[in-house]
Amino acid sequence: PAVTHVDYSARVQTVDRRTNPRYHGLLSAFKARTGCGVLVNTSFNVRGEPIVCTPEDAFRCFMGTQIDLLVCGNAFLEKSAQDASRTEDYKNRYALD
Repeated sequence: PAVTHVDYSARVQTVDRRTNPRYHGLLSAFKARTGCGVLVNTSFNVRGEPIVCTPEDAFRCFMGTQIDLLVCGNAFLEKSAQDASRTEDYKNRYALD
């Protein structure tokens, strides 16, 4: 599953409504829509590239991967609503470990 590392470990994190109401609201809305109250929180980069640093980096990585949704500040982007010509295929660019 996407939530485990290669050694099958995971770093579970919890979100408190009082200390992080915005993220808690996102999780609650996601659960209401999908029935699953879990999101993956991981480094945001593609193998071989540095971690995303800017909104432009985030959009490029989002469009070049199999990520379906991107939340960045107040922006909520669905891949299916984006211009397909902005898609870049990262899958074959970097060798697997």
